[in-house]
This record gives sequence, C-alpha cells and structure tokens, in this order.
Amino acid sequence: MERTNSNRLHDEASNHLVGGVNSPVRAFKSVHGTPIYFQKASGAIVTDVDGNDLVDFIQSWGPLIHGHSHPQIIGAITEKMQNGTSFGAPHTGELELAKKVKGRFPFMDKVRFVNSGTEAVMSTVRLARGFTGRDLIVKFDGCYHGHVDSLMVKAGSGLATFGIASSPGIPKDTISTTLVATLDDEELIEFLFSEHGHEIAAVVIEPLPANNGLLIQRTEFLNTLRRLCTDHGALLIFDEVISGFRFPEGGYGGHVQIEPDITALGKVIGGGLPVGAYGARSEIMDKLSPLGPVYQAGTLSGNPIAMAAGMETLEMLTDRSYHDLDSLGAILESAANVVLEKYNYPMRFVRIGSLFWFSPGDATPPSRADQIPSDAGVMFANVHQGLLERGYMLAPSAYEIGFLSTAHKEEHVLGMVSALDDVLKNLM
Repeated sequence: MERTNSNRLHDEASNHLVGGVNSPVRAFKSVHGTPIYFQKASGAIVTDVDGNDLVDFIQSWGPLIHGHSHPQIIGAITEKMQNGTSFGAPHTGELELAKKVKGRFPFMDKVRFVNSGTEAVMSTVRLARGFTGRDLIVKFDGCYHGHVDSLMVKAGSGLATFGIASSPGIPKDTISTTLVATLDDEELIEFLFSEHGHEIAAVVIEPLPANNGLLIQRTEFLNTLRRLCTDHGALLIFDEVISGFRFPEGGYGGHVQIEPDITALGKVIGGGLPVGAYGARSEIMDKLSPLGPVYQAGTLSGNPIAMAAGMETLEMLTDRSYHDLDSLGAILESAANVVLEKYNYPMRFVRIGSLFWFSPGDATPPSRADQIPSDAGVMFANVHQGLLERGYMLAPSAYEIGFLSTAHKEEHVLGMVSALDDVLKNLM
C-alpha cells in the first residue's frame, strides 16, 4: 500500500505536534509503522492522502455508530450551524437531547452535558464526593476513564493498595484517595469495603471494560458492586463512554439490568462531535451548581451543533439498527473463528453486540487485565499490518477494540475475514 504522502506529512507534523499526533493512540508505534493521514471518509470507508481506500473498523474510536459523514447527521449539523455555532446560553437543542437520553436511561432524572468522556467521568467523581461527603474512590485495573489525574492509577503490590500513578505529573496526594482493585474479583472488593466502606464515596467501573481489550464481566460481579455500594452508602458510577447507546436499553447497565447511581456517557452521544454527558436521579444531580455546591461548568457544553449531531444519531438508532448490528457482528464472529481455528493462531475473537476484539493468546478470553499475555502487542502487530496492507483498518494497538457501524455491510466483514485468512497463511 502506497504511503508516501502519509509518511511525508508525518515527518513534517513531528516538527510541530508532539510525536506528530494529538493523541498517543494514533501513533502506530506498536504496529510497525507511522500514522496514516486521512483525507475524507464516507460510511465504512476512509480514504487516505495517498488515495488508498480502507474499510474502517475504528470509526473514530467508537462515536460513529452510523459511519462516516452520514447525510442525515451532516444535514442536521449544516442546518443548525446557519443559526450559530455556540451561544454560551440555553437553547432547545440541549433540552431535546436531554429528553432523548433520559428515554434510554430511565433512572436518570437529570442530565448535564459536557464536551468529552474524560470530562464526564471527572465530573461524576467530583459529584459523588460532594454528594457523599467522602473522599475515597475505587477503580479497577484494566478500566480506563480518560486522563483524569485521580483515575490514572494502577495497582501497586499486595492484596489491595492505594495504587501508584500511571503517568508522571500526577501528585501523590491526588492518587492517595484512589483504591485500585482487580476486575472479576469479588473477594477483593468485599475486603476493600470491609476495610474502607465508611470512607468510600464511589466505585467507578466500565461495566463493559473496553479500553484494555474487551473484558466482559460476569453479571454476578457487577451485582456484587451494586450491593456493596448500597450497603455502605457509596455511589456506583458506570463509565459508559464506550458502551453507552451500543445496546437497545441505552447502556450496558440496562443490558444486564443493573442500575448504577450515576452514568457517564460520550462517543455515540455526540454523533462524531465532541460531547459527553452524565446523569443520575435528582437527589444526586441537584448537588451540582447552580442548585448545589458542587461546581462544574463548560463554555462549549451543550453547543447547538453537537446537540444536533447527537440528536440525529440517537433518532436513527432504532430496534432494527441494533438487530442489524448484532446480526452483522455474529457473521463476523463466526467467520473469524473459523479462520483462527484453521491456522490455530494464538488469538481469540471476542464480541458483544457491535463491539469486538482480537484477543491475543490461546487461553479463554480474559476478564481482567493481568490475564492478557505480555506479548500481546507482538502477536497483534503483524496481523494489523497485514490487514492494513489488504485494505482493512483496525486500531493500531492490541488493546483497543473494533467497532461496527450501521454503514458496514456483510461484504466488509467477510472481506476482512478473507484478508485475515491470507495474512495468517503468510505468517504461519
């Protein structure tokens, strides 16, 4: 695949942008290459600056559940922007989208819009602390909640610790109020609450962890979190930035019939524009300013263009949409498993709904981060490179998942599986 223009642009960008990118996940460092520069995109297809057409299974890292440049979403944005791009004031668009969100998340009495998933999760933590009057937060290894200082924490040594920062620049005092637990470990979370239950403000979890592989959790484990939070007066926060609106019930919480106290949303809710949100029952949300003492604000929050994109996206997410996405996912899963088994390649295919992951290793797909093989990146890199050369774009990391959109067709997923067959044949 010709990459002359992409390589030239990356060389130039490296002199002006840190690492030549504005987000490290775009860097391609772990998959034998340099970033591909996109020129345009439509539906399931992206076209790069060298004229290569690629079937895109990243879909802007999840927001584009209807594919790139959907004409109805573009139309809604175009119409709204004629009246202004940002008011910094209330308007009907944010009211309409709030009602739409509440319709999918019945336990939400009120919603607050922000500009990203990171901002949404950050705000839920502050709100939980303000509501409970407590300081400690519990998070899990293998769950990523954006670059929030207090949640950029990984496990230390021992059974249960106050963790260590996963990035320089985070003060020890900031992470001293974050406990780190292991996913799918009821004994550990029971221990944490027995030791610190009266100090814990909230448990924060991706109920469907999808930022470090697709680590599907047992419903029993999530129910344990719900019970412990209720018994100890802590709040349960579901980070559904990725999983929100990927299921007919609205989020993964609805899918497994577990009701959190607060839910954070992002990605799909913005239809490709920067939007995040969080919501809960009135008792909790009314602690926010201007009604309560917990401060949170945003200049561009609820801007009319983003609200229009989000509203059109959710309007188009019908029962038929979800049925078609799941059916397409089932076709991909079945075909991919046949090829992986054919070559006995050390990789497993994991899928739920429209989310999928090529899980490195021979073992049963993991439910926690420490079960992912240490050489996962090596196993995935050659597969990624081979698929890319054949016109199929997966995320440039062994730990990132793939996304199906309503723009994907059977020919796209079967084409990728055929390409996978060819790649593995050449690797074996």
